[in-house]
Amino acid sequence: MKFQGQVILVTGASRGIGAAIARAFAAEGGFVVVNYLRNEAAAEAVVADCKAAGGDAWAIRADVSDAAQVQAMVAQIQAELGRIDVLVNNAFAPYRFDPEQRKRYWETDWADYQAQFEGAVRTTHHVCQAVLPGMRQRAQGNIVNLASDLVERPVVPYHDYATAKSALVGYSRNLAAELGPLGIRVNCVAPGLVYPTDASRATKEDVKETIVAQTPLRRIARPEDVAGPVLFLASDWSRFVTGQVLVVDGGLVMK
Repeated sequence: MKFQGQVILVTGASRGIGAAIARAFAAEGGFVVVNYLRNEAAAEAVVADCKAAGGDAWAIRADVSDAAQVQAMVAQIQAELGRIDVLVNNAFAPYRFDPEQRKRYWETDWADYQAQFEGAVRTTHHVCQAVLPGMRQRAQGNIVNLASDLVERPVVPYHDYATAKSALVGYSRNLAAELGPLGIRVNCVAPGLVYPTDASRATKEDVKETIVAQTPLRRIARPEDVAGPVLFLASDWSRFVTGQVLVVDGGLVMK
């Protein structure tokens, strides 16, 4: 199996896309660290799913917006498991994809942008900095950051969210340029609307139908659809790929 003997840290992995990614790595033999913030029962359920899939897993609580908690989490993982081979930055600030209730640009305060920057970029920065010493020491590692196809095509202009994800893409590309010579790859996966997730539950049926009608594959993504591309970018199948954004939205965005 592709990830046998590897340790994979997935942030925000107790539900939705993160949980699907954790299960997929476990099915390929990986040891998955399921990071969560509040719902211990949900995280432990994902751990059980990972073990049932043939891998191993461990749930660990840490608020990735808190640098001290992140450092403590990574230190604990390295003490117990010896290494982190793959980091998937999936956690983000709470958001509701509700076209009717969203703030229009003229209603969006700088604090709204700031909250999303904190959730998208600051959290990723904390975790990347924490895992970097171990990856540098081994001269290898893979980082996959979850962006959004809204960066390329704002079907609904969620100003604060999409702008923060744009910043995450820039952050990731600069990181890829800096870390490539050290043997560490950094890429992004950019999903479109994914259903069901907590963030997409407020998305109305007519909006989903409009997106489906514009999507060549004629459906909305499921969490499991995002997992495969993440695993690809974290595997040796993509060993000569870094600094890239892989859009996963059924062809809504084509580049």
